[in-house]
Amino acid sequence: MSLENKVVLVTGVGPGLGKACAVAFAQAQAKVVICDVSERSLEEAAQAVRAAGAECLAVRCDVSSSREVDGMFEQIVAQFGTLHVLVNNAALTPNREVDTQRRNELYRYMSSPEPRRSLGFTRQISDEEWHRYWGVNVHGMFYCTRAALRLMEPQREGRIVNIASIAGLSSKSAHSPHYCATKGAVIAFTKSVAYEVAGANIFVNAMAPGGVATPAFNAYLDAIGEEARNRLWQGVPLGRFGTVEEYAGTVLYLAGEHYLVGQVLSPNGGGVI
Repeated sequence: MSLENKVVLVTGVGPGLGKACAVAFAQAQAKVVICDVSERSLEEAAQAVRAAGAECLAVRCDVSSSREVDGMFEQIVAQFGTLHVLVNNAALTPNREVDTQRRNELYRYMSSPEPRRSLGFTRQISDEEWHRYWGVNVHGMFYCTRAALRLMEPQREGRIVNIASIAGLSSKSAHSPHYCATKGAVIAFTKSVAYEVAGANIFVNAMAPGGVATPAFNAYLDAIGEEARNRLWQGVPLGRFGTVEEYAGTVLYLAGEHYLVGQVLSPNGGGVI
């Protein structure tokens, strides 16, 4: 499927994978819709998409609100008439100071010959934190998918790419069980919906990336020091994280012509094989 003049929605276009995907679709001559809760991230991504030569509709939208999602789709229909590709990228990620502490503790535990014990992560998670992750990572994906299928099913054409994570496939992100649970749900939802809609020529698949070399994570790597970085790379045979451009290329592939239904592609440098 050529992406030229196809209407593509990428959710969550803050610095990193979402913005890279939006730019990649723009370079493929698609018409690009982007959304984010951050006005600054939205404007920066819109400028990058337009600089790549694509028509762009930028909508501030909290995907955890079904009302806001429905309002965004009304704008999409008003401007473009339909939608051909949905990339469910919007997600909360564990990036607070307490998350960094848990991550460091897990990496140290995984690579040190210390006595086995409980790491005590799950018992520290509050109700509010648990529900917040599900609101964006799972409910938001559902709201956007539901709205997209209302357009894709009548036209018998569409691609949906859900951004999961190796956190939903392995113990690599055991420092954040709430995040892992939501990404596991993304994978299960992908498989179920893929079976449901394949007969309408709608292909639903997921990408489960490993570590992403975003500016924020590169700053984290600089801060933890050489010894901690070396511990981390013990679990990644390639010895580095993937770039946002590498991951965006996989998303573009899943948005095109292929024979994949309900599959999970996991570019991760060999971290999970």
